[in-house]
Amino acid sequence: MHLISRRDFIKLSTRGVLIVSGALGFVGLLRYLGYLPEPAPPIEYDLGSLALYPPGSRTVRGDIPALITNQAGKIQATSLICTHLGCTVRVEDEGGFDCPCHGSRFDAEGRVVAGPAHKALVQLRDEQLDDGTLKLYSG
Repeated sequence: MHLISRRDFIKLSTRGVLIVSGALGFVGLLRYLGYLPEPAPPIEYDLGSLALYPPGSRTVRGDIPALITNQAGKIQATSLICTHLGCTVRVEDEGGFDCPCHGSRFDAEGRVVAGPAHKALVQLRDEQLDDGTLKLYSG
């Protein structure tokens, strides 16, 4: 019978533990890099009657958060979530948007004027129902 020395046993044990630890760490790293979050479910908001948004109006809805504009009877909804890191932007009097967190600025249509944001504000989909009420869909 061949006996293994104490030194060889410790070497083999150490190598075995390091190999198993490295393999587990590599598997964990692969899982981390391959993570795909579930897409957020679309959310539906009831905006009420079209009469609440007269032509030429700009209504901030903090519960959504969105800016609802009515330009000559055409309803448009712009998300007030900054595309940089998700802060809520402020609506400026002259028509643009300003992010208080990192200084991104957007024009009246939501296009980026100054970074660090690179993407325009999201235009939300709206729908006018037969009974005259408005629905807004995000996501």
